[in-house]
Amino acid sequence: MVRMGPDVPLLNEYKQEFFWKRFPQTVLGGPRFKLGYCAPPYVYVNQAVLFLTPWLFGGVGTLLCQLQLLQELHAAMLSGALMFAVAAGVQAVALYAGRRSGVVERFGAPNTLVDEEEVEFTHCVSPETVRFIAPGKRFGLNVVMHTLLAGLLCGFGTWYVLLGRLTALYGSIGASLVVFVLSWVTVCIAEYSLVVNTATETATFQAQDTYEITPLTRPLYIFIFIVVDLTDRFLGPVPELQLASQVLHVLFLFLPLLWALGILPPLDALFLWGMEQGLVFGLGGSPMSSNFRLLLMFGVSAGVAVCNYFIPSTLGVVLFSTATGFLLSLDLSQVGTLCHAPRTECKDYGLRRGGSPPPLLSITFGWNLGCREVLLYASLLLAALAEAGLLHHFHSSVHSQSLVKAPQAPVSYLLLVLFSLCWLLREIQGAYVCAGLLLNPVYPKGMSSVQTFKQKNRGLFIAAAIRRVLLGLVSPFALIAFLSMDKSLQQLHGVPLSVGFTRAFRMIGLLMDRLTQFLAKLKFTLTVLVTSWTEKKQRRQSAGTLLALNASLCPLLLAVVTLSALLSAPLLPLFTLPIFLVGFPRPQRSWPGPVGTACPCPDSIFYQQMSGSLASALRTAFARGSLGSLAPGSHFLGRFQDRMVWIVVLERGYGYCTVNIKGLELQETSCHTVEARRVDEVFEAAFERPERLGLTQGLNLHWANALTPCAVLAVRVYSDARNVLSGIIDSHDNLRKLQDDFLKALVWLLLRYCVRKHKGSLWSCEEGMGIGGRRSQSSQQAQITCNQLPEAIVVESKVSSLRFRQDSSSLTSFGDWSDEDDLFGPQPARRTVALVTAEAQSGHTMLQTGASLPGSVEMDSLFENMALSALQPLQPLGLGIGMPAVDKGHNPEIFKESPGSLRQLTFSCPQSEVFNLPTGWRTAPLLPSRLLQLRPLFPEDWYRFALGQFGPVVQSDTSEDMTKALKEDETLKDLHAQVALSCLVSLGAESAFTSPSYIYRLYCGDVPWTEGLEWLSSSKELHQLALRAFRFSFKLLFDQASLGPMESPEEMFSALEEYERDWYIGLVSEKGWHDSVLQEKPFLFSLGHDLSMGTYTGRVLSLQEQLVQVGRLNGEGVRGQWANLSWELLYATNDDEERYSIQAHPFMLRNLTVQAADPPLGYPIYSSAPLHFPCL
Repeated sequence: MVRMGPDVPLLNEYKQEFFWKRFPQTVLGGPRFKLGYCAPPYVYVNQAVLFLTPWLFGGVGTLLCQLQLLQELHAAMLSGALMFAVAAGVQAVALYAGRRSGVVERFGAPNTLVDEEEVEFTHCVSPETVRFIAPGKRFGLNVVMHTLLAGLLCGFGTWYVLLGRLTALYGSIGASLVVFVLSWVTVCIAEYSLVVNTATETATFQAQDTYEITPLTRPLYIFIFIVVDLTDRFLGPVPELQLASQVLHVLFLFLPLLWALGILPPLDALFLWGMEQGLVFGLGGSPMSSNFRLLLMFGVSAGVAVCNYFIPSTLGVVLFSTATGFLLSLDLSQVGTLCHAPRTECKDYGLRRGGSPPPLLSITFGWNLGCREVLLYASLLLAALAEAGLLHHFHSSVHSQSLVKAPQAPVSYLLLVLFSLCWLLREIQGAYVCAGLLLNPVYPKGMSSVQTFKQKNRGLFIAAAIRRVLLGLVSPFALIAFLSMDKSLQQLHGVPLSVGFTRAFRMIGLLMDRLTQFLAKLKFTLTVLVTSWTEKKQRRQSAGTLLALNASLCPLLLAVVTLSALLSAPLLPLFTLPIFLVGFPRPQRSWPGPVGTACPCPDSIFYQQMSGSLASALRTAFARGSLGSLAPGSHFLGRFQDRMVWIVVLERGYGYCTVNIKGLELQETSCHTVEARRVDEVFEAAFERPERLGLTQGLNLHWANALTPCAVLAVRVYSDARNVLSGIIDSHDNLRKLQDDFLKALVWLLLRYCVRKHKGSLWSCEEGMGIGGRRSQSSQQAQITCNQLPEAIVVESKVSSLRFRQDSSSLTSFGDWSDEDDLFGPQPARRTVALVTAEAQSGHTMLQTGASLPGSVEMDSLFENMALSALQPLQPLGLGIGMPAVDKGHNPEIFKESPGSLRQLTFSCPQSEVFNLPTGWRTAPLLPSRLLQLRPLFPEDWYRFALGQFGPVVQSDTSEDMTKALKEDETLKDLHAQVALSCLVSLGAESAFTSPSYIYRLYCGDVPWTEGLEWLSSSKELHQLALRAFRFSFKLLFDQASLGPMESPEEMFSALEEYERDWYIGLVSEKGWHDSVLQEKPFLFSLGHDLSMGTYTGRVLSLQEQLVQVGRLNGEGVRGQWANLSWELLYATNDDEERYSIQAHPFMLRNLTVQAADPPLGYPIYSSAPLHFPCL
């Protein structure tokens, strides 16, 4: 993204025209009087008549009632009947017009596409005119239901605004007339939206209105006002109801303004928000991670309250409430796991959807609901029931009424002390104290490694353990003791007792929640106001005017902030400018869709891999209190190298927490880079500070930032190191040695193939093949099965591989290498002669390579940057070693003998049969003289050494004589030499490598045609061995060029052994790379080609425990920006990638916040399913 100036238009010219056509339609409820093109007058007249029709019928009813010709009820019924008839007629005409011109269904927001099209009108009742004015309904049920509601709305609306009723309320005919006229405007707006055409609402929660719920929104709010008025009429003179009716009649006039500003939520958001608020503050629950869980928990909790109402005994109420309260506070999602598999492995648990958890999670307490967990919860439940029952019984039977308060007072003081202790112990666990204002002097400083972090953090473990005991065990039992002795429990069959409002505890919780929201919204408001002027890149020409308006209207601004806090609604900064509106109330999750939606890309696997380990680290941090107070709706940001992790708390209960982990894009844009740099500065100021701090250094200089650092977590992640291979891949000395290393690696793999075949393993299921796109689906599935075999072939060399492993892991110290965005996009996989031939002979489709990751652009041309001299000339086909002499003048094809015609090999050692190779591998169509000419290239000393290492593994008799006989078997040596040299010629590597482009092509498996390539491709196993040997040889070249040459065969053997066991050597575009990351292979290596720079790059991934810095975000700032994003994209359709509201903002982190939104508005590349993990 190219950063643009602060004065970039908020909406481009096209969107501005579109917005000013749509907004008047929204205000009026659907009529389109501004089209952007010329239309006949009857189009506007028809819409005006339909808009004023309810007022006409209501006026007739009101007139007849005022003339005392009809009673109020009859006048309302007449108006409703007339409106019902008109609504039915409109729907019938719309249906007829739709059939005449073809059925067109309405999807989503009804006028999103209609606003853009230009209609050709023929006459006032033509099908085009009817469809333009009244598009009709999508479902037949909605036709019937909306028509009935239109009649009811007009009838009750007439009753609601009768002049007699208004005069009785206000005692003034003038005021009544004003209210009467403006009230009918509100009714007409709702009727038009319900019957004729529905306007796009500014308060849009769903991206598409599939079931046509939007037309019901405005009539619903009118019915709410009517219900209050009817209650006041029929219940008699109740002063409170009469006052409420007077206020609501005035507020009724402002409903169009509230609809236009988007303050009133749509039905779906209102329903979910109401259930969530009722569950949390009415029934004592928690916001849920999904709509289904919210609905289920609300229903069960409401059922418990109803049961409490009918229980005849106070002791029964205490016991039932204690038991159900404890059970409903647990993570009930694990019950299904307990029923199906009590000890299900962690990989089968929901956490595995997010990644690979540490291996100890399956035995760690709380991750699965097993016998230990059930025993603990049952013990706690029995203890809670015993305490509550005994205390309540003792208090009710022994103590008199005058002494009721005596036992309860000490417990209340104990609760205050426990609260203070828990708060203090939680504060010292984080990097900052006092709401992020001061640095924590006891938090570890100068953490350069995981070991240093763990050592310095031991002092806080004791405080964290004490807090966990106080918070998890002592405080709940103290609170049970306090509540079980409350005198209000004696008032049976009351609603306050049933729902727990006996001592206004829920009211206090509601006030604390609203106060916390108010402070967070106020901080967000000040940040937007101040930075709009202090940040030069955010200072628009209108900044001074907006600041002056906010200063002069400061009481109004505080009222807006207060109202948004009271409604638990987001504070919406319009276009992220200091223009604040109250967004419509919505659930804490902010988005209607299921959790876990993302825009995946190849980089997503890194977040998927780390999410399991991150969840384990978060579990420890949550339990210790390192991340502060946890509440649903809290947002956290994690940073490691180029990775950004967004963590959202969805649900919280006793001993568990549910979070959603999102991964942001790794291919950083300019805006992303600006904010990422500021994030790094904020974390550095908190965690990389000197041991001793002065007074000014102890202050948080980034307090106004949306991010407040909390803690550092140890997480198993891949460290990414990229290096430019200039001087390595183009060095002639290295290229000359590559041929020798290739033969050594191939000999090692051939011998290892024989050992594995002898042990009963199949080569096709070996882990870490590294042959990009050449394995079939079935072979890769077999690989997973083979990885689970308990027996592994590991040959220990005489020299330990510890030194080489340490040197290899230190490759990440070469420094990070970064490149620009991939301008050319992923390159398609090329089909070479080898691949085409292999596919034709195998008879099944091979896996295709996927898109490349940044930094590894695939080769664009088959012979790019390659000298013609490097291409192997066409030569006549010949025979392999050991074939009978033939006449060269004949057609070579007739000398390609079948495997059955080859001579039988006679080995001098009985154990040599174990290392015998398949017969088809000896049928290379090459001249014997050619192979004899290449025979000096075969590494005989290395062959004998490797054979000596592998031999004892397969021998029953491990004597030195048997090993010596195995090494001296000339027939076996000739066999392996023939196969190895045939592969060398088939890959075009019989001469020394001279071109880096040719090396890259061989590494990618893109082998140009040679005379033996067809033969090599016909044998899938040998083909895989040869290509894998070449990749191993290139890795040897890379390591020796970086760390120095290998001094002994033992070291070479150890290196190849480590490659096979701990490395995946391939391409980032291969499925094997993806699978190895998810399986947490310790190391991965890939070779890439940057076409833009003309360089070759090496990439090394190392799996190790690293420190991930985590900070808390201002949750209200996130909700406000997401509310503006929803309004801007769903209503204003401002999807410009360079729009102002997505530009970098170092304080608000605006670009990162937009990325973290759920699709389709945001674009996180990874989003986990809801992860439930224990916090005890």
